[in-house]
Amino acid sequence: MWKLKIAEGGSPWLRTTNNHVGRQFWEFDPNLGTPEELAAVEEARKSFRENRFAKKHSSDLLMRLQFSRESLSRPVLPQVNIKDGDDVTEKMVETTLKRGVDFYSTIQASDGHWAGDYGGPMFLLPGLIITLSITGALNTVLSEQHKAEMRRYLHNHQANKHYLPINEDGGWGLHIEGPSTMFGSVLNYVTLRLLGEGPNDGDGAMEIGRDWILNHGGATNITSWGKMWLSVLGAFEWSGNNPLPPEIWLLPYILPIHPGRMWCHCRMVYLPMSYLYGKRFVGPITSTVLSLRKELFTVPYHEVDWNEARNLCAKEDLYYPHPLVQDILWASLHKIVEPVLTRWPGANLREKALRTTLEHIHYEDENTRYICIGPVNKVLNMLCCWVEDPNSEAFKLHLPRIHDYLWVAEDGMKMQGYNGSQLWDTSFAVQAVLATNLVEEYGPVLKKAHSYVKNSQVSEDCPGDLSYWYRHISKGAWPFSTADHGWPISDCTAEGLKAALLLSKVPKEIVGEPVDTKRLYDAVNVIISLQNADGGFATYELTRSYPWLELINPAETFGDIVIDYPYVECTSAAIQALVAFRKLYPGHRKKEVDECIEKAVKFIESIQESDGSWYGSWAVCFTYGTWFGVKGLEAAGKTLKNSPTVAKACEFLLSKQLPSGGWGESYLSCQDKVYSNLEGNRSHVVNTAWALLSLIGAGQVEVDQKPLHRAARYLINAQMESGDFPQQEIMGVFNRNCMITYAAYRNIFPIWALGEYRSKVLLQQGE
Repeated sequence: MWKLKIAEGGSPWLRTTNNHVGRQFWEFDPNLGTPEELAAVEEARKSFRENRFAKKHSSDLLMRLQFSRESLSRPVLPQVNIKDGDDVTEKMVETTLKRGVDFYSTIQASDGHWAGDYGGPMFLLPGLIITLSITGALNTVLSEQHKAEMRRYLHNHQANKHYLPINEDGGWGLHIEGPSTMFGSVLNYVTLRLLGEGPNDGDGAMEIGRDWILNHGGATNITSWGKMWLSVLGAFEWSGNNPLPPEIWLLPYILPIHPGRMWCHCRMVYLPMSYLYGKRFVGPITSTVLSLRKELFTVPYHEVDWNEARNLCAKEDLYYPHPLVQDILWASLHKIVEPVLTRWPGANLREKALRTTLEHIHYEDENTRYICIGPVNKVLNMLCCWVEDPNSEAFKLHLPRIHDYLWVAEDGMKMQGYNGSQLWDTSFAVQAVLATNLVEEYGPVLKKAHSYVKNSQVSEDCPGDLSYWYRHISKGAWPFSTADHGWPISDCTAEGLKAALLLSKVPKEIVGEPVDTKRLYDAVNVIISLQNADGGFATYELTRSYPWLELINPAETFGDIVIDYPYVECTSAAIQALVAFRKLYPGHRKKEVDECIEKAVKFIESIQESDGSWYGSWAVCFTYGTWFGVKGLEAAGKTLKNSPTVAKACEFLLSKQLPSGGWGESYLSCQDKVYSNLEGNRSHVVNTAWALLSLIGAGQVEVDQKPLHRAARYLINAQMESGDFPQQEIMGVFNRNCMITYAAYRNIFPIWALGEYRSKVLLQQGE
């Protein structure tokens, strides 16, 4: 039976700054579990399998089942159900809140954070399995149980035409809810083969997947990232790739195209890719690799036109088509520059570039304790370390951190989009529980969460000359996940600061000692340092180059990835945090704080869409962006009565409210940049909570409360018998086009919204 372990090391090769606080990994124990517990797990798996085409998202039940067994849960209060036409009473809301927090407290981890599924993308696990296969570490790192769960996951998320309408297929998508793509289909087919599946195994699933690939032109039509992965495996030729010259790292930083000016996720992925490309590294050619060369292409492997393949991409994958200037650039590099750099004396420059990229790879590894900024560069960096020296300490230090990225749910084992969302979810959870005004009742929950917030703040900048390593300051920041990960992020720092400030106002006898004032000052320093000239905030760093750099974005699947753009979410979070800080510490850097807030407010107002919404870049989508837009302006004292911007936002939200009283927004909004309802106009508890929070914050309570009552009724009726809320469609997104799971959102935001509704709508009515 699988068991989630919290804040544990377990390997002499693991490094940590804070005794592994926040670390989460799954371990298989064959002796664990009663017959009843094992039966409950199998029932969850069976139910998902049978309903996987109607509901593609797991409910994260294995973690919930485990934590509910281990916790001292309270008796479950009676479920509330409100009929149409009945009033929502304060007692009903209080009961719903207690049921919600009672349940949510049972799945709080021992170190204070909330763990949860952060999967969704379908291209992450293949990179790991390809890397482990090449390095010979597959059977060392992964047990048979790991591999079985991974196969379960890949089969569960295959679009199988035996079960779907005739227009459906047998491929895999970019993410769990997306249509089949060549990128997803080829890489996941290859992954199953490397995990031991034969070409005709899986009750026909492999054959169906291969048919999709061949019927759509074969693997030559895979995206550039897919071409790279197949090339290192040996199932594709490097000559079929557009160049990724490592020499770009030797250019002067003053040039706008220098990788140090790119969005950190972009540059940290292309850093190891350029090393592997520069080396033209190819792993061992095994019998499976030779077989894949026959299985993946529509013509014999030796007849593939690799030069033509460089620019081929299946139409199903083409979210960001190459502009003409990019095709000219790649052709010039391929035909003119590369031949020079691969022969003497140009080869000397190539060797220098490879040494430079490797130096930056090691710096990233060492300063994230070998977690790395994300799963793609994690496995690429690990592969680069092995290519440099298969017996190196660096490679050995990478191996145990693989488990930080793996998550098990009833749909199987997946690779997550980060090493978790621990700090992000916990900061929101603190604000949600505090919004209930049930502080004393849930003091122990808040005290544990407070401990996690304190233990997760980054205490030092990265070592050395930050400008040389293209790094921003990080001392005082909060990361998205854990202190060991350590990358500073603007909105995570803001949400961490908000949580710390709110908890500092609660008696320490209830929630523990507050965060030291100096550490709060450090956080404010990070936030102020991240404001761009236009007033907006990007994610990890300042915006360092120009939007036209997107012209050289080679990733056909993703949009807006080359530079770190300013976002409404990051800017709003910064405003809210600084306003909260200013109220408690009005004298600290007053002029700078005031100016920062003022500029940020103007930025948010300037990027509002013509319909009154804001586009959300990190969750679905206009309801999420509008929540941040409104809350940022609310913090600055603006409401629908004194701000046309806020009034317009309210009009937008009210226009999207559904007959059920809720809101339900599809991920299609993200990729199409046009508001789209969920299929069948279904409501979603998370979208509804964001909309309700926005309207309450904007002052809708003083204008017309009926929409608020309708939304609250929907949320109350959506609550499950256990006090949990249902997992519905996927709600997270990145790079416009790829969806990602936030399993905690279904709990956090309904609790938060109903808490605000109770205190700012119902209780104010009674006064």
